[in-house]
Amino acid sequence: MESRTQPTWRILVVDDEPDLVEVLRGALGYEGWQTRGATSGREAVGIAAAWHPHAVVLDMMLPDLDGMEVLRLLHQQQPEVRVLFLTARDAVEDRIAGIAAGGDDYVTKPFSLAEVTVRLRGLLRRTEPRPAGGPPPHALVLGDLVLDEQAREVTRGGDLVELSPTEYALLRHLVRHPRQVLSKAQLLDAVWSYDFGGRAHVVELYISYLRKKLDAGRPPMIHTVRGAGYLIKAAP
Repeated sequence: MESRTQPTWRILVVDDEPDLVEVLRGALGYEGWQTRGATSGREAVGIAAAWHPHAVVLDMMLPDLDGMEVLRLLHQQQPEVRVLFLTARDAVEDRIAGIAAGGDDYVTKPFSLAEVTVRLRGLLRRTEPRPAGGPPPHALVLGDLVLDEQAREVTRGGDLVELSPTEYALLRHLVRHPRQVLSKAQLLDAVWSYDFGGRAHVVELYISYLRKKLDAGRPPMIHTVRGAGYLIKAAP
């Protein structure tokens, strides 16, 4: 159970509605997390540069910068920061664009404070501080699989796994959504965008490439959910 007396995580809340920022800060503060708020994109980028939040709750529509531009600037200065989009844009295309651009999760307005808290907690689990000698702070870690997002290197069980840029992008998207079933259409949109015109066979092909390179005699991590898609989870 998480402590409510020792703030551990730093959360930046960005929305053009000051009252909403304060409501969210109050709910997240109750979890024992440190919070700061911003009502514009430039203010958010400035706070993040000095404060280094672990996660950002980011509105897509801001008075100065678009949420996508804020996301890009945040990742330039802090590649490992987790970003939860919180926006009134509820079209499937908007959600896909947000995740494909590097966002970690997406909640639409109106929303439940409890849902925002739970989703953030899930993101923060993937950024747990690790002991000296462990993976770097900007790494994605799932069991014995480590993706160093800064160096763009992948290791499993300490062994380097050589991946092509497309293989890396596909694996990164899977690892950023562990234990979630992702359909072929979702993976096409996230990794290939429109380039392959919805041809699902390319996903099957690259999943097979990843399996050959990742498993190599080890327990499998990527699993097929028949009729639904694929998921990745730590090997037992």
